[in-house]
Amino acid sequence: MEQIEINKEEQEEKLIYDAFRKLLDTYLASNHRKNTDIITRAFQFAKQAHKGVRRLSGEPYILHPIAVAQIACEEIGLGSTSICAALLHDVEEDTDYTYEDIRNLFGQKVADIVEGLTKISGGIFGDRASLQAETFKKLLLTMSDDIRVILIKISDRLHNMRTLSSMAPNKQYKIAGETLYIYAPLADRLGLNKIKTELEDLSFRYEHPDTYKFIQEKLKSTESERELIFGDFTPPIRTALDKMGLKYEITSRVKSPYSIWRKIQDKKVSFEEIYDILAIRIVFQPLKEEEEINECFNIYVALTQIYKPHPERTRDWVNHPKANGYQGLHVTLMSNQGNWVEVQVRSQRMDEIDEKGVAAHWKYKDRNRVSDEADEKIDKWLHTIKEILNDPQPDTLDLLDTIKLNLFAKEIIVFTPKGDIKSLPADATALDFAFSIHTMLGTHCIGAKVNHVLQPLMYRLKGGDQVEILTSNRQQVKREWLSYVTTAKAKSKIQASLRRMDREIQHEGNKILQVFLEHKDLEFNSTNIEKLRHYHHFHSRDELLMAIGNKELVLTEQDASFLKGKGLSTWRRFLPFKSNKVQENEEENHVDFLSSLDHKKVLTLTDSNIHQCVIADCCQPIPTDDALGYIDASLGRLVIHKRRCDEATRLKSNFGNNIIAVKWDMHSTLFKACIAIIGIDKKGILLQIANTLYTQEHINVTALTIESKDGVFEATINIMVHNTDEVNNICTSLKEIENIVKVYRKD
Repeated sequence: MEQIEINKEEQEEKLIYDAFRKLLDTYLASNHRKNTDIITRAFQFAKQAHKGVRRLSGEPYILHPIAVAQIACEEIGLGSTSICAALLHDVEEDTDYTYEDIRNLFGQKVADIVEGLTKISGGIFGDRASLQAETFKKLLLTMSDDIRVILIKISDRLHNMRTLSSMAPNKQYKIAGETLYIYAPLADRLGLNKIKTELEDLSFRYEHPDTYKFIQEKLKSTESERELIFGDFTPPIRTALDKMGLKYEITSRVKSPYSIWRKIQDKKVSFEEIYDILAIRIVFQPLKEEEEINECFNIYVALTQIYKPHPERTRDWVNHPKANGYQGLHVTLMSNQGNWVEVQVRSQRMDEIDEKGVAAHWKYKDRNRVSDEADEKIDKWLHTIKEILNDPQPDTLDLLDTIKLNLFAKEIIVFTPKGDIKSLPADATALDFAFSIHTMLGTHCIGAKVNHVLQPLMYRLKGGDQVEILTSNRQQVKREWLSYVTTAKAKSKIQASLRRMDREIQHEGNKILQVFLEHKDLEFNSTNIEKLRHYHHFHSRDELLMAIGNKELVLTEQDASFLKGKGLSTWRRFLPFKSNKVQENEEENHVDFLSSLDHKKVLTLTDSNIHQCVIADCCQPIPTDDALGYIDASLGRLVIHKRRCDEATRLKSNFGNNIIAVKWDMHSTLFKACIAIIGIDKKGILLQIANTLYTQEHINVTALTIESKDGVFEATINIMVHNTDEVNNICTSLKEIENIVKVYRKD
């Protein structure tokens, strides 16, 4: 037995040193200065600090920091300072060593990065919602001081996602939700395309394992078709590039499973209807560095002489890089076999920037003007984030959604009346433009002249627009403006103004309530205010005071009677099903059900316990949908959401510890579902739809609406079903009707 233990220790030691040797080899093969001494010391220090500690998977803990450092070095391209910080990133949090210890041993820079990582440890989100958002705020503040903090944090998250199988299902959903909500967008915004794609795919794999497997199998079964297209399409291109004397590489790129799934969901199409699964990438070495952009367009000209380009699918991100610094020339060409094929043209520099993002910008910073511009865009974005963070945020959960607006933003260029250029996210409105110039301009904005034509606040700007903002001193910020804006800056400024206005209304409501209670010989105290809040079903004290201050709630004798304990209001006495006793019993049942839940186990939803839950209106899950449960404290209920629902993604990110993993085992309960149909309007089509529905057993149709315009009809059918199989069967039967073009289940 002792011998087995020794052998196991020896195997683990070999595993650890092999992993570290690989890290050193990767670093030595990079372009960084070869400072291996400090990396070796950091490894030895971290190994000793984590001695005897194991991960949930059972492996020695030190393998995790080594893996994080490997990702930071190999996949992002960071140097010795970042590698040391990655090796030490959990030391300060998990051991007795302090910031001062790390600074004395490894220097100020390494210690500052480790300190930044320690502040945002344990994932972005903690046990309580306010702490979650506060920690996210710390992450962004630290990131704006030293971008390496977030790059190492993304490396940490990527390794956690790669080893997520050892976690309980509810933790998997929480971590996958955080990853999709924050880390993948951050990776994308920082130009880490490869990592962004892997984070999305891993999240998708854990949240929707069956769908992920289905798409993987589909990709495998259609691989030979793509190889045939690639083999036929590329030889003429190679001949043309050889004539130009270029050194190049042509590869095929397959759309990721997550991207395919998103397209299936967004476009309501099948796998077979997605035509851009294959793309071809040309990466070339410029003959002259200063002619790099011209050579991109020379290749484009050569391509369009071989194949016909799609007139609306050419994207010039060479002269106009994306917000994350990405450059490339994309053109969609018609092959000889009648297939549209996207071709991406990039130089080696552009390709490396696509893989390694901001880290690659540093490498090329002194050599290329466009890299400087890309750096400037990243700096500008970080400045905007910092500006938002400097605003007071009483409700810090709003911060998550506000910042999210800036993460995935694609950009357009617009002009001021004097011809100055302003860069804004696509879909930005005139009001966004006003706030981007100055807060006061946005606050008093009443409209805009776009290309000398008067337009309203919510007008969506297009690239090349010239915008002049019109103002009035009497104009004030309005709550509906939040639905007009898309930029994080505008939203945060509007929310700050609304909070100031709300405080004034709440102060007025507080005065009215105090006078009312004193007039009725009641104490103005927290107990009575809380009783009134519950009585009128407000979520918070502030909401109650707002309603009173706005005169939406007028306090009456009935409120005074309730506070004095004179029983139920008149109308409630005549409704026996609303008696206190019945309500108390219902509440006790829900409390018992919630208290019986085990976060570490998967809850089986059955016909007997489903009535203790609430089916979310936003996504209306039904049996066999990938679903999860969320313990809603305000309702005192378990709310069932689809895992892919936008609200579920937000809940996983903000309230991860309230998530329960669920599975279905139901047979008799009926659920609401909605089916949409689009087709050519021909005589008798409604009768054919009705006959098809009539032949479906166990299907209850509750509503059918149909509308026809210009020879095309759209119909919506509400039905009651037992599971998704029944919905799929109906959709399949309806698709067989002649002249029906599309049938899909609506969320």
